Amino acid sequence: MQDKVVTDNLLQKFSQSTVLVIGDVMVDAYLNGSVGRISPEAPVPIVDIQERTYRAGGAANVAINLQSLGAQPILCSVIGNDAKGELLREILQKKHLKTDYLLPSTFRKTTIKYRVIGNQRQMLRIDEEDVCPLKKEESVDLLQITKQIIDNQKIDAIVFEDYDKGVLSKNVIQTIVGWAKAKKIIVTVDPKRKNFSHYQGVTLFKPNLKELKEGLQDEDKTFSIETVQQLMRDFATEHQIDYLFTTLSEKGVAMYDRQEDSFFTEPAYLRKISDVSGAGDSVIATATLCLLAGLPIHKVAQVANLAGGIVCEYSGVTPVHKQQLMDEIRKYNIV
Repeated sequence: MQDKVVTDNLLQKFSQSTVLVIGDVMVDAYLNGSVGRISPEAPVPIVDIQERTYRAGGAANVAINLQSLGAQPILCSVIGNDAKGELLREILQKKHLKTDYLLPSTFRKTTIKYRVIGNQRQMLRIDEEDVCPLKKEESVDLLQITKQIIDNQKIDAIVFEDYDKGVLSKNVIQTIVGWAKAKKIIVTVDPKRKNFSHYQGVTLFKPNLKELKEGLQDEDKTFSIETVQQLMRDFATEHQIDYLFTTLSEKGVAMYDRQEDSFFTEPAYLRKISDVSGAGDSVIATATLCLLAGLPIHKVAQVANLAGGIVCEYSGVTPVHKQQLMDEIRKYNIV
C-alpha cells in the first residue's frame, strides 16, 4: 500500500509539469507485410505490403511520452510545408497535442522514415528528408516563438531533442539555454553529433555510448566502465553540465553528478527486446519529469532506465505509459 502511495505521489508531480520540447520532428512509417518469394529482377525479397501505419517520431515522440506520463508538453519545431508535414500534424492532433508551434518551411521537407517489415522482421529502411541547417530567417522565427512561449507560459523544463536534421544550431541552443537560466528552468538534452559540444551549462545531458564516443571523437576506445566514467567526467566538467547520463544499451546506464563528483551505474533489466526505436525519447522524457519531481539523481537514472527498457519490448516507436512504469517501479522497489 505504501508503494502505491509513493508512485501515486510521483504521478501527481508528473501531472503538474509543463515541458517545452524543441528539436527535430519526423514521421515514422511502417510498411508491414509478408515475404514469400525472391524477386526475379535482383536477389532481394519481395514484401507484399498488407498494412501501413504512421507514428510521430523524434521530438514529437518525446512530447507524446511526456503526455503519456501525465505531463503537459509543448512542442516547437520546423517542418516542411508539405503533405508529410500535414500528416504529422494529423497524427499529433489525434493524440490531442497542439501543433501551433510547428513552423512550416517552404525550404525543406518533413522527415519521414519508412521501415519495410516482412514476416515481422525489418527488411529495409528508407529515409526521405532534408538535413541542411535552418535558414537565418527560420532560426529567427523559431527563437521568436520560443521566447513567446517562455515569457507567456509557466515552463518547468525544456528538452532539446536533437536528431541532426538541422532544426537546432549553436546559436539557437545557446540563446534558449540563456533564457532558461535567467528563468531558472531546467534544461535536458538528448544530443547528436553535430551540436554535441554546444550544450554548455545544461542541467542533464543524455547521450548513448555510441553518441558519447562519436561526440568526443573517441570511437576507437574499447568499452570499460572506467573509460566511460572518465569520458563523462571530462565532458561534464568542460561544459559545466550538472548531470551526464549515458545509456549503455544491454549494459544499463551510468550517471555522473558533477557537483558531487560521483557516479551511479545501473544494470539493464532482463527483457525480451523487440525494437529499440524511440527508447531514447522515452528515457529523456522520463528523466526530465523525475528531475522535476525532485527524485534523487540515482533514482532518476533508475526510473528512466526502466522506461527505456519497457518501450523496447514493443514493435515500432511507442511511448511509455504511466501505469506500466509505476507498476515496474513498485515491482523493483525503486522509489
